[in-house]
Amino acid sequence: MDGMQAIQTAPAVARNVPPTFGVSRVRRRVWRGGMQGSDYTWALAFCIPYIALFLAFVVYPVVYGLWMGHEPRLYRELASDPIYLNSLVNTIVYLAVGVNLKMFLALLLSGFFMRRGWWVKALLLIFVLPWAVPALPTFLSIHWMLNSQWGFINNFLWETFHIDGPSWLDTSRWLALGTVIGAYIWKWMPFWTVILLAGRMAIPPELYESAEMDGATGFRKFRHVTFPLLANLYFVCTLLSTIWTLGDFTTVYFVSGGGPALSTHVLATLGIRDAFTIAQPQLGVAAVMSALPLVIPLVILLMRKLRTAEVQL
Repeated sequence: MDGMQAIQTAPAVARNVPPTFGVSRVRRRVWRGGMQGSDYTWALAFCIPYIALFLAFVVYPVVYGLWMGHEPRLYRELASDPIYLNSLVNTIVYLAVGVNLKMFLALLLSGFFMRRGWWVKALLLIFVLPWAVPALPTFLSIHWMLNSQWGFINNFLWETFHIDGPSWLDTSRWLALGTVIGAYIWKWMPFWTVILLAGRMAIPPELYESAEMDGATGFRKFRHVTFPLLANLYFVCTLLSTIWTLGDFTTVYFVSGGGPALSTHVLATLGIRDAFTIAQPQLGVAAVMSALPLVIPLVILLMRKLRTAEVQL
């Protein structure tokens, strides 16, 4: 009899439970990733230090920088500065030439390193070394090698061909900027070559065999098989490289130092110069923040590309 009463009263008890109670428990469990009890406590213990570091060294500097550069007068002052206008043009040239030429050469070299043979693997190992070496000693070495009086390159030209080398970094703005772009490509091209090489290696060999059976050889295989399958990867890598290069400080600063006569500064180095050399930190932050109209669309495009389209290899 007691069992029958319990069965009859169960629906009444269920009706007294608020309808949102079960939903809230499910939502809380999903928010916790399905963890409960000590597992959830340990997860919090491991996550809190990283969250604190992220807030202290990422969120706080960004918010503080936005606050420092929010005044409109800073941008009016920048617009009236010819050094800023030159730096803006240099940044656009640096991105357009440096990134695209680097990625195009990386795509071509990734095809070369697909060849079989131990000597190709040895060349790949040597080719990757510039990227493996730290950036600071690399660019300092390039700076002293390009010295017009006692640099290695000009001395080599004189000893070998008895000709005077150009003043790479001392007289011409465009020669110095071209030298910086060359150093940038030499340093970072191996990394993207390896990325694109991995993409090529992921392409099924059966596709090339089918293309050969249809009569495609050489460039036609690259046009109809390789590039269509690498197009998404190439585009994503180009976007990512552009975003990284826009904030690149070490290449320009340690190769040309912004010279001659402050003519090869980009926005990243100009911001450091304004903030520390001439002691105007707000103006330096404004110079860096003026790149946001270019950075934000690139980041949004990259996020949409990664979210809505699969990078096909």
